[in-house]
Formats: sequence, structure tokens, C-alpha cells
Amino acid sequence: MDTLEKLRFPIGKYEWSTEPPSEDKKIKLLATLKEIPTLLREETKDLTFDQLQTPYREDGWTIAQVVHHLADSHTHAYLRCKHALLENTPSIKDYAEVDWANLEDAREIDLSSSLLILEGVHNRWITFFNSLTGEQFKREYLHPERSKKYPIYVVMELYTWHSLHHLEHIRVLKNKKGW
Repeated sequence: MDTLEKLRFPIGKYEWSTEPPSEDKKIKLLATLKEIPTLLREETKDLTFDQLQTPYREDGWTIAQVVHHLADSHTHAYLRCKHALLENTPSIKDYAEVDWANLEDAREIDLSSSLLILEGVHNRWITFFNSLTGEQFKREYLHPERSKKYPIYVVMELYTWHSLHHLEHIRVLKNKKGW
């Protein structure tokens, strides 16, 4: 993996699962989802205005944009899971995450609202995931722009990875800068 690729994917790329996770793996995934808002809060609590405005890599998002992106992205994904459970392979609406990250609310330095959103969405998501039967976990939605179906269990794994992926962006930057 070259340097840019390592900066873009510091924990590696997500590996698509073909089967729902074991109960033990599910418990670990959900524990991670529960912990992410607290970990993000800890990693960002003492950062200055300038530090929060620092991109994690050249042409990358700032730390503030990363946190706000997580709130936006996970809210979308949570709602997609509910649609997948209640509808027959619904076609979801995509969003231009880069455009969203450049809106004024995603450039805001106060991260508290996005951290609260993440905490709330993750708590609801965990309750949702824990309520599903094995068959319900296999229900899926269609991402039309990618021509791909996403089973709910993949979404759980993917967004746990997504959380850790962006948390690591922040940690790598802080380590590199000595913060």
C-alpha cells in the first residue's frame, strides 16, 4: 500500500462479508459502535481551533469535517437499515458526502452536536441491531449508484469499520503533529 493509500485507509479497506457475523463478533461490533462517540470526544476534546481545521491528509477533510461527516453518514445508514427491514429491497437515496462536508454546518468547529447525534444514532442502532432475527439481518437495500445490495449485517460491519477508519484518521494526524 503506497503512502497516500495508507493515509486514506489507515486500518485497511473494508472487506465485504458474505455471511452474518457470529454472535460473539456481533457483540464486539456493537460494543465498538457504542464506544465510538466517547472515543471521538476524547480524541477531540483538547484540540484548538487551528487543530480542528487541520486536514488529516493533503486534500483531505479537517478533523471537524470528519466528525460531522460521521454524524451525517451514520444517520443516513441507520435510516437505510430501517427501510431495509420494513420494505422489500428499497432503493436508497445517495448523497454527495463531499458536498455535505463542505457545507457550513460541517465546517463548524463546535463538535458537540455531531457527537450527540452519533451517540444517539449509535444507541438507537444498537437497539435496532439487537432486535433483529437472523433472517431480518439478511434483509437488504439497493444502492442504485453502486448497483449493489447491502444486507443489514454488512451495514453493521461496514459502519463499525467506518467509525474506526475515521477515528484512526484523527489519531494518525495527532500522532504525526505531536498533539
